[in-house]
Amino acid sequence: MRCDKLVRDMIPQIIEESGNEAVTRILEDEEYVKALKEKLQEEVQEYLESDDPEELADIIQIIRALVDYHSMSYSDLESVRERKLHERGGFESRIYLEEVIEN
Repeated sequence: MRCDKLVRDMIPQIIEESGNEAVTRILEDEEYVKALKEKLQEEVQEYLESDDPEELADIIQIIRALVDYHSMSYSDLESVRERKLHERGGFESRIYLEEVIEN
């Protein structure tokens, strides 16, 4: 069965323990960030289709990997989030912008 996707670190071991063989390779930086972005899209789509909060944990794990890739700390990312929250607000008010009428 062909997979061609980024998987969590323990997946090859789990495959081997089930009696199958996992054929893997380690990605170079450019391939890795591309695979992370593809995995992010996959996990977001899974969440959108299932509405399963467990998928949100997968999304956060991928975001953490992307933060590491960009040589940031998670607290750096949190600082950016807080700045944007302060400057533009959050989503708690559930405001849905229907239209902007230009003057």
